[in-house]
Amino acid sequence: MSDFIRLGRRQLITAGGMSLLLSACGRGPIQSLAEQKLYELSDPLNRSFEQLLFSPQRLAPEFRRDQIEQEALLINTAEDITPSIDPERYRLKVGGLVNRPASFTLAELKKMPYRSEIVRHVCVEGWAAIVQWGGLPLVELLKGVEPKPEARYVFLRSAEGLRSDSGQLYGFYETWDMPSCVHPQTLLAYEKNFKPLPADNGAPIRLASPVKLGYKQIKWVTDIMLLAALPEQIGYWVDFGYEWYGGL
Repeated sequence: MSDFIRLGRRQLITAGGMSLLLSACGRGPIQSLAEQKLYELSDPLNRSFEQLLFSPQRLAPEFRRDQIEQEALLINTAEDITPSIDPERYRLKVGGLVNRPASFTLAELKKMPYRSEIVRHVCVEGWAAIVQWGGLPLVELLKGVEPKPEARYVFLRSAEGLRSDSGQLYGFYETWDMPSCVHPQTLLAYEKNFKPLPADNGAPIRLASPVKLGYKQIKWVTDIMLLAALPEQIGYWVDFGYEWYGGL
């Protein structure tokens, strides 16, 4: 990873001033109290501006099947850990601010409306790949559970595959804004390049969308919760210093 990517967004704001508030950069520790305060002041402004520019109905470019880059989609996982999930026992739980909380098997998810899209997957580290995703549009799942009016954010958690220093297992987590979740190209994907999604790429279910950077597209999704406000921990990579919105 380049030094530019390793330089945290908080550091860039401090080094470059307000002109860099719209940057979506990599991790970086907070170096000073002043830097922390500037980040706390600027981040909400950055989020608001990016959401203002976003259109829930504007589609990202799609490509032909012969343009798929079979080997270009790299596998990025923390500590190279892939959770072991039995597809037959898999359940996706959906709750929070919904009128109809539910739990779905993989077979039930596959019976719901299907969408296939060939789009560009963009990583914050500087590489990109044209890939086909197939699966259930997230908006269709949300319609079924009937979000309450106050639901503004969608929190997602993955299967346990990470181990803390104390030995405790835990999973990835991520939070999206509702407009990005209901975008037509945001999928709960179970297919990659017209084949079943590999475990390393997030099987049985991962989030996939061309409107967000790759680190926002959480793999091995097991839980979805609708919230009125952002939780204290808003994203695994975000809590390491990545930008929260992560839009394209």
